[in-house]
Amino acid sequence: MNEGTRPLDRATAAEYASWFKALADATRIQIVTLLARAQTPMAVKEIVEAVEVGQSTVSAHLKVLAEVGFVLVEHRGTASLYRINDACVECFPTAADVVMGRPVPDPAPPC
Repeated sequence: MNEGTRPLDRATAAEYASWFKALADATRIQIVTLLARAQTPMAVKEIVEAVEVGQSTVSAHLKVLAEVGFVLVEHRGTASLYRINDACVECFPTAADVVMGRPVPDPAPPC
């Protein structure tokens, strides 16, 4: 089997799968889009108002997105502010290309 027909190594496949799984929910897609477009950290309350989902649900979604690195949390006193992780966003299209069999861009973006 030549290199072009081999699957991704298991660790890389697992990492990419966690990214895709994190985005496999409409509310999480809304949150990522909101934070990416805002270009400024947002409080949970602001996110709740924008996506029209309850606070506990938004917090649970933010936790999933933070675990894979799509969003970053910044603590200011008792408030938690969330923002998009630009480095992770840069890597995501590359991950999708690699999974779909396209060559890895040279150089691959740092993740």
